[in-house]
Amino acid sequence: MPVMLCSCPPESGENPGFVEEMQKFVQDISVHARGKKANFIIIPQNGEELAFKNAEPDNGLCNSYIDAIDGVGIEELFYDNRLRVDNYRLKMLRTIKNHVKVMVADFVGNDANIEDSKKRSADEGFIAFPRSRDNYDYMLIPNTGITNENASNVTVIAYAKNYLYLISTDKYGKKDDMINAIKATNYDVVLIDLFFDESELSSGDIEQLKTKANGGKRLVICYVSIGSAENYRYYWQQGWKKGNPTWLKKYYDGYRDEIWVEFWNDEWRDIIFGYEDSYIDKIIAAGFDGAYLDNVEAYYALSN
Repeated sequence: MPVMLCSCPPESGENPGFVEEMQKFVQDISVHARGKKANFIIIPQNGEELAFKNAEPDNGLCNSYIDAIDGVGIEELFYDNRLRVDNYRLKMLRTIKNHVKVMVADFVGNDANIEDSKKRSADEGFIAFPRSRDNYDYMLIPNTGITNENASNVTVIAYAKNYLYLISTDKYGKKDDMINAIKATNYDVVLIDLFFDESELSSGDIEQLKTKANGGKRLVICYVSIGSAENYRYYWQQGWKKGNPTWLKKYYDGYRDEIWVEFWNDEWRDIIFGYEDSYIDKIIAAGFDGAYLDNVEAYYALSN
């Protein structure tokens, strides 16, 4: 059944069509994924304005979007190398948290700020994964201890008290090294990539990760960028560059391997979901419990 969209044009300076198209994209992914796997978890990262009508918290929630997601991931909320509380986003998240899980990934810069970052999230009812300078790219399992470590079975994201964000495999020479390192932890949620180097993780690999070291069940969520194309992914074709195909629209500042896309384009949508070889369908086939949708703020990037 199609999801009814809110009429949610954005605030001044953003293209209303871009916002509505990203809301629709996330909702369509959710409907498709949950149609194939009931209770499949959808967590967009950043772009928290999408949860509101007119992309403005004072105008109320865009309920069709909230119904399509299970959480939101937020980077650099309290810390961006140093303490910089983003009160604009925090205001929105205080409303969003009453409906879905909020997962904060601060960049604390210095290990000395990790505990303060965790406390700030906990005080707001969020779960946290603060990372220091040596883990900016989410490549390390922290050795600083797990917040609210527990042996409970975590089968829905609402029950999660902590999470691991590990999407770079650069620190592991072999796939089994990474899998064994994760298996030895007690995180309630594990957020990883579909691939180790260029090889897809199998359903057997994912199944191994669904039990914490202490025996409790946990969720395994897969990272995927839906607002930018990455030139090291399986779908990338020889000769592709900005403008070819035409939906590769704008270079992503600071990330030389990524290009912002016209995310409403049918060719891009087909890459992301709907067919056996589509990204979300691969994630479901591998046995992941959900998808972590990065770069949903493409609606903003293409407006500026």
